[in-house]
Amino acid sequence: MNIKIIGSGSYMPEQIITNQHFGNHVFLDEVGNKLKYPESVVGKFKDITGIEERRYADPQLTASDLAFFAAERAIADAGIDKETLDYIIMCHNYGDVEFGKIQSDTVPSLASRVKNKLGIRNPYCVAYDLLFGCPGWNEGIIQANSFIKSGMAKRCLVIGAETLSRVIDKFDRDSMIYADGAGAVVVEPTEDSSGLLSYESATYALEEYEYLYFGKSYNEELDPDVRYIKMKGRKIYEFALTKVPLAMQSCLKKGNIKIESLKKILIHQANEKMDEAIVSRFYELYHMVPPEDIMPMSIHKFGNSSVATIPTLYDLIMKGKIERHKFCKGDILLFASVGAGMNINAFVYKV
Repeated sequence: MNIKIIGSGSYMPEQIITNQHFGNHVFLDEVGNKLKYPESVVGKFKDITGIEERRYADPQLTASDLAFFAAERAIADAGIDKETLDYIIMCHNYGDVEFGKIQSDTVPSLASRVKNKLGIRNPYCVAYDLLFGCPGWNEGIIQANSFIKSGMAKRCLVIGAETLSRVIDKFDRDSMIYADGAGAVVVEPTEDSSGLLSYESATYALEEYEYLYFGKSYNEELDPDVRYIKMKGRKIYEFALTKVPLAMQSCLKKGNIKIESLKKILIHQANEKMDEAIVSRFYELYHMVPPEDIMPMSIHKFGNSSVATIPTLYDLIMKGKIERHKFCKGDILLFASVGAGMNINAFVYKV
């Protein structure tokens, strides 16, 4: 028995922030020195990351609101009674951060908030949060698979949502990468050959654990106790290129799947150049080059929304909103992600 996705939904905020928005920003380096040519930083940004614009949530909305919108659409797409859900797995990293505030709100859990917003009365629909860095949604799918295969559940809702725009240091040029969004899917058992075929998951928590962390602003005049998302970009790049292709390869081996069978690779939309390098390194393990259009991208228009990038990408393709990309019955997909922890995971899925 496998699990399959029977419905998907996403919510991309309406507020579009283009790269030009950052043209007059004051960017500082790690010791607080002003970068000399900010317009050059912005100008090169697209070439380095592939990002042209990103979405920010409206001020009145939080991550759980975005999650609710995506969940509602996924449930409608699946055509199910919401009361039949056994689990709501809410994947995020920073909780609900209200616009203009500095404190994260995680009590009650975001999963419980989504359940409340959905109006689900069934007390045996268990709602819990999952914090696993950017690979959180993938891990949620892996956990849903375990629940269903063990007989603990028949139907799960797995959501990835984030409002990274609320936890960025505007003086850090890396702040241009991050975005807001939410994606969700409903999964249930299938007796045919479709669904989740194999998976791999790992945590590297020695020197790697602080490659992504919460740190103070680069602006020394600001409160040092207020923390923002920070990353060691070069370390992450090297780590991802080494470890992610191996996890992807392990997935294929576990499922006894040939690389030639892959139709699409849905990878966390972190940085276009890094994602391209990961996929190239993966194919190099087989002495091959990546096929054209193997890797759909949404980062150009939606930026890096952490756990939301993969489920939103999946839904956009399902809804015919990513040019040149579609899924057909029987297609074999490979999902992969890397993020804070440092966590890595991947799974193979047959449409």
